[in-house]
Amino acid sequence: MNKTVLVTGANGFLGSHLTRELLSRNYHVRAFVRPGSNCQTLAGLPITYCEGDIREPDSLERAIDGCDALIHAAALAQVNPARSPAIWAMNLAGTETLIEVAHRSRVNRFVYVGTANVFGFGSRENPGTETTPFAGQGYGSDYIDSKRAATQKVQQAVRELGLPAVLVHPTFMLGPLDAKPTSGRMLIELFRGKVIGYPMGGKNFVHVQDVAVATVNALTQGRIGESYILGNQNMSYQESFQLMAGLLGVAPPRLPIPPDLARLYGFLCDAWARLTGHPGQLNSAMIAVASDGHYFSSQKAILELALPQTPIVEAIRDAFDWFKKHDYVTTNAGNK
Repeated sequence: MNKTVLVTGANGFLGSHLTRELLSRNYHVRAFVRPGSNCQTLAGLPITYCEGDIREPDSLERAIDGCDALIHAAALAQVNPARSPAIWAMNLAGTETLIEVAHRSRVNRFVYVGTANVFGFGSRENPGTETTPFAGQGYGSDYIDSKRAATQKVQQAVRELGLPAVLVHPTFMLGPLDAKPTSGRMLIELFRGKVIGYPMGGKNFVHVQDVAVATVNALTQGRIGESYILGNQNMSYQESFQLMAGLLGVAPPRLPIPPDLARLYGFLCDAWARLTGHPGQLNSAMIAVASDGHYFSSQKAILELALPQTPIVEAIRDAFDWFKKHDYVTTNAGNK
């Protein structure tokens, strides 16, 4: 008998890939989505929809009834504004509610999708791992802080409740089906010529489909209570922008943005937000993150979750091809 998996955030960027990966392995999928949310990336798939609020136990209990496992991918990945009670309500309170419901329902596996930013980053030569102490205390980012708190709640539930949880922590994902768009907005802005410079930091990039494969693998692989960073290639912003621009056929940004100048702009954006009540183009937290090198190693996930390592060139191409096909960009904009 095929097993049934509940996926929270199934209509999101990663969730859309998780749903397809589960279906390809003959799992039955229940997609837990907010009422009235856009599910265009799931159109036509043979899945069961369950609408509700992740903070409300009743709707979660109805959705999880009869499920063998759960993948919790729902999150509010909001970085601007950096501070918002809504982020904590979704990322922490929602996870706490889900833990309670999953524990009562006795699911066989709870896969929690976090973020690599709950760990300390490292250098290119010595990248951060799952044991590197958290280094994001000073950013002032409710997204990072709430995801760290939620990660700790899941780990606590493993210790105190025996929750059969495995935690996966993606880095910066690129690929198709980014309908909002989220991370892929970087490609669109580059193509339109709106990125005038590059910050001095960097990050780890990964194909979203690789993350989906390893996350579904975590239903049967990996160790209970363990965390796994799901990433691939570490690149500076200068390197990644040059690679992306070359593949997109546009000129890369050539001006480095000194950290002091970036911080000044962040403070100005913060002041504008306070004055008008609307977020600026950026904020101090976003700029602080971009000024650091968020480099990670995914060796543990490669060994224990069979995390694939698709070249980032393919992730960029797949993402941009999807954007072009779905009219997110026009082919004459931003060309050399």
